[in-house]
Amino acid sequence: MSPLLRRRRSTEGISSDGLKARRPHAGVLRRERRALLKARADAVSELGGLLVEMYRRGGFRDDLLAERAAAIVGIDGRLADIETLLHTGRRVPRCECGAPILRGSRFCPSCGRPLAAEPTPENASEETVIEPAPRA
Repeated sequence: MSPLLRRRRSTEGISSDGLKARRPHAGVLRRERRALLKARADAVSELGGLLVEMYRRGGFRDDLLAERAAAIVGIDGRLADIETLLHTGRRVPRCECGAPILRGSRFCPSCGRPLAAEPTPENASEETVIEPAPRA
């Protein structure tokens, strides 16, 4: 049985056969992510084509558009789950909004908040000190 199927069937970490569900291997998650990204790109392209065709015919079906958009949102949710599973072992600094902060950033890439400067030792000064060269 696939670890992904076992995980989906499990309730609170214990599957129907009494075994604790394992975290899927990173390679399996990466393959699923690649497949989902391709499926998402195809779905977005089809949704755009559908929207253009509806515009061309002069009538929109909101139920059909909502159904296709919900499928894309579902794919986005699973992609977010995979990213969380792939990056749980890392201690990535995060902004107050929850977005990961890239090394050396001064502002949050998601919300734009200014980030606190890295702590400096108490004896370090922010001023540049220029000393004269020693005379020989």
